[in-house]
Amino acid sequence: MAKAGYVASDDLAMALHLSLSLGRPLLLEGAAGVGKTEVAKVLASLRDTRLIRLQCYEGLDAAQAIYEWNYQRQLLAIRTASEAGETGHTVEDRIFSREYLLERPLLAAISQSVAPVLLIDEIDRADEEFEAFLLEILADYQVTVPELGTITATATPHVILTSNGTRDLSDALRRRCLFAYVDYPDRDTELAILNARCGGIEARLAQQIIGFVQTLRKEELEKVPGVAETLDFAAALMGLGIADLTDDPAALQASLTTLLKTQSDRAHITTEVAQRIAGKAA
Repeated sequence: MAKAGYVASDDLAMALHLSLSLGRPLLLEGAAGVGKTEVAKVLASLRDTRLIRLQCYEGLDAAQAIYEWNYQRQLLAIRTASEAGETGHTVEDRIFSREYLLERPLLAAISQSVAPVLLIDEIDRADEEFEAFLLEILADYQVTVPELGTITATATPHVILTSNGTRDLSDALRRRCLFAYVDYPDRDTELAILNARCGGIEARLAQQIIGFVQTLRKEELEKVPGVAETLDFAAALMGLGIADLTDDPAALQASLTTLLKTQSDRAHITTEVAQRIAGKAA
């Protein structure tokens, strides 16, 4: 996966391989920003297939995840048919056909002729009721639409679920999936990611950036910066023309907006603290 711009640990690479080989969903758990979502994006790119994403949130229900009828088009069709003198089952059959069905991510995923990658992102943010409903979908990869009958997957999607660990997931869901924990990368791995994603970065600056971020994560922060923030930090420094983190304290402090995402964290990492961390990274 490194060739696609994602540097995976051996454990993660093996878990992904087994998930594809066995046709089982893969549950990726870890803190926000460690690269869980990116796994699905890279997998879709490697397999040259569609990525379908279901972003979970509190209150997510079946209509928003599976399908909805296009009520506006249905009403327009009914009005048009009425003006033409058409009534009865003919109109009903037409307005409750696939033509008037709005596919949401789960239905779209089982309707593809080529197996897509289905990303169920942040499943821990959804309600437990939705989690139980999702299990039914993952068991048979089919959806029942009362007006149309049962729609079965033509090509079984490759399913990746992510969780930030904000709540405990059910034992049933964990048993259904293979599992991998995605942690913050170590220094060498994060350096490899940076070099893969920020071509042309000077070796010294890259080393300093990784040293700075790795040390920063040990501070008492509300929101620990992830890999995405590391890449933003590097892009900001390169855009500002900074070749050494100790050269311009003001510019370094300004660039911390890419790493620190709360006011308390910004207040905690003062210019003096940032310079101390930069000095260690140098």
